[in-house]
Amino acid sequence: MIGLPDGISACLFDLDGVLTSTAELHLRAWKETFDAFLSAWEGADYQPFTERDYTAYVDGRSRLDGVRTFLTARGIELPEGAPGDPVDADTVHGVGNRKNELVLRIIEERGVTPYPGSVRYLEAARAAGMAIGVVTSSANGGGVLEAAGLTRFVQVRVDGLVIRREGLRGKPAPDSFLAGAEALGVAPAETAVFEDAQAGVRAGRAGGFGYVVGVNRADQAEALRANGADIVVDDLAELLEGAT
Repeated sequence: MIGLPDGISACLFDLDGVLTSTAELHLRAWKETFDAFLSAWEGADYQPFTERDYTAYVDGRSRLDGVRTFLTARGIELPEGAPGDPVDADTVHGVGNRKNELVLRIIEERGVTPYPGSVRYLEAARAAGMAIGVVTSSANGGGVLEAAGLTRFVQVRVDGLVIRREGLRGKPAPDSFLAGAEALGVAPAETAVFEDAQAGVRAGRAGGFGYVVGVNRADQAEALRANGADIVVDDLAELLEGAT
């Protein structure tokens, strides 16, 4: 048993912060990127990017949406630019490219570690015959899964590249999760969503998914519940321990 209600036959997992510890690497990359930008834009008295900013404006969103949402909150509007913008361009794409270059360097230096409890849960879900997919806003989803040794579990991957190619709206819109369920051939009502981000939990609820599991990696259990999580756990292994 894997701690899910009857009638659930598929699992869609967010990646960073749910299956792997890369969320902390993204936070570090976003902070370095935004602090450097804000310092140059506002001068020495700028207000640094915080973990609260990450949770409220960036976590769970696509890279470009994260740039737009955070800078809007700071009253800053940049031109969109283009995907090939250099990393020092003051455009949405330029800031996003700067962050991506930095996080790839951090991942190369530190590697990718899956959460042991998440690996146990994936093994149990596969043994229970669940269809398994990963839905992530990250364009680096395939490389992260491979580096973490998790590709073997995943039947379907909807990542940032797919989201951009298919013109899907990013989280908190449910489009990417709905695409994952469709690719698995399972109805949303028969699918569980696993998310650590408030935007992701909202996406799962908005998509009419049968069960939404909030994974509390950032001390935001109440916020995850308020945004629609049916249950909140600190680690996926708790679902195995609580199952009967």
